[in-house]
Amino acid sequence: MAGMSISSISSYKDAGVNIDAGNELVKRIKHMVPGTFQSPKRCWDVLSGVGGFSGLFNLDWKRFSEPILVSGCDGVGTKLKISQLVNKHETIGIDLVAMCVNDLLVYGATPLFFLDYLATGKLDVESAEAIISGIVDGCKQAGCALLGGETAEMPGMYPDGEYDLAGFVVGVVDKPLIIDGSKIIEGDVVIGLASSGIHSNGYSLVRKLLSRDEIISMSDTLLTPTKIYHFIPEIAMAIEIKGMAHITGGGFIDNIPRILPAGTGVCIKKGSWHIHEIFNLLQQKGEIPEHEMYRTFNMGIGMVIIVSSFVADEMMQRLQASGEKAFIIGKVVKGEGVSIGF
Repeated sequence: MAGMSISSISSYKDAGVNIDAGNELVKRIKHMVPGTFQSPKRCWDVLSGVGGFSGLFNLDWKRFSEPILVSGCDGVGTKLKISQLVNKHETIGIDLVAMCVNDLLVYGATPLFFLDYLATGKLDVESAEAIISGIVDGCKQAGCALLGGETAEMPGMYPDGEYDLAGFVVGVVDKPLIIDGSKIIEGDVVIGLASSGIHSNGYSLVRKLLSRDEIISMSDTLLTPTKIYHFIPEIAMAIEIKGMAHITGGGFIDNIPRILPAGTGVCIKKGSWHIHEIFNLLQQKGEIPEHEMYRTFNMGIGMVIIVSSFVADEMMQRLQASGEKAFIIGKVVKGEGVSIGF
């Protein structure tokens, strides 16, 4: 530590790591985490409590004909900088869960358990408790257990007040029910599910376009947590979904082609859904070309579903009846890539 002689360092705390703070954090979150073990319709049980060396998870394999585990990991990106600037940490954990879980849901998988990693230079128990409470909320929304995690205090790695987050999720899907895009053909319908806002991509550009004062005044909008599309596995059991794309980094332009068979593309019809005002503001502030907007941001659509034209109306009715904002935004065509506007 700066200003401290080597001879005066006699404990780990003197070196910048407060074990007592870490223990206090575990004590505070112990009552929160078990709430994620009560997901309805679950096919599993958690056999371990908070504070162990690892999490123990019991999956009822008999519930599946050919169970396939699906996993993914992600972070929140520089949205964290806004959370840290305004000292609001209650929802950033939801973003962490959402970014991982939404990538898993596109395969029709059901999330099982989640692990988190919180790294900081100096552990602030209050903010860490708020962060983990958000992770707990996200896991409850996703219907998965918060099985374990790690809080790392690393003096010198991060400035005071800064931290980073990473998450890891595991889910399961029956092999015959995997959604992989292989059945997509020309004429299929593209349905867009509304986002809750910017979600967790494009914030490096957001922070370049907005002043510090603008970020502070708009912090509630900028920190709106990423929507978790937890209802997808249940809907996929009722109506065939041919493919899905989570609209994250790369926006429409890079994400949708990831699920398309060779020789097929997608035409997206502008004006077929509501674009959040924040995207219009950002485009005006930076005079950003339209193509770049659709490659950087979700533009109001957080998830894309592709279905046969024969079931599109039924899918729309089911989505809207369940309270979801869904829009028919385009169609599958011959060609490659994504075109916006027709």
